[in-house]
Amino acid sequence: MRLALPLLLLFGCKATLGNLGDRPPLSATAPVLDDEEKYASYMPVHLRCDACRAVAYQMGQHLAKAEAKSHGPDSSGLQELSESVYTDVLDRTCSQNWQSYGVQEVNGMKRLMGPGLSKGTEPSISVMITGGPWPNRLSTMCFEYLGEFGEDQIYEAHLQGHEALEALLCGGSQGSCSLENPREEL
Repeated sequence: MRLALPLLLLFGCKATLGNLGDRPPLSATAPVLDDEEKYASYMPVHLRCDACRAVAYQMGQHLAKAEAKSHGPDSSGLQELSESVYTDVLDRTCSQNWQSYGVQEVNGMKRLMGPGLSKGTEPSISVMITGGPWPNRLSTMCFEYLGEFGEDQIYEAHLQGHEALEALLCGGSQGSCSLENPREEL
């Protein structure tokens, strides 16, 4: 009797999978990475806009979480963080492991995917390559933004909203998402 349940599950799955009708079978392949994508210590140019948006998202999320913690349950309104707190939060943001980000091929284009990045239209099945060089590249970019803009300016932009923070880090004439460095939308 012990064998009957696995056989029933096996035959039940085969029957369910066999009834897909005229739809072609689903298949997915991992994106083929070129040498720059595999081995460079920096974020490749065509992925920098996605990476910048991921960094802005993570900074905003970590700062918002710290702000929520700083409010007591009976306090009302937004209480700004002290300089030492937001400096520490931004440093920890850049030092996180970034393992939830990776590269995926969507409509023939390689894209960085993960929390805070719009998925747009994507295939019903896909493969994302995580780990490898991506976490270190994101962390490096995050620390570069801290050095370029400073914690004070980043926190001020955060207080104005996510769009302002993303515009500060990724916009501007030389920003990762500027017209000179376009990012095709899906």
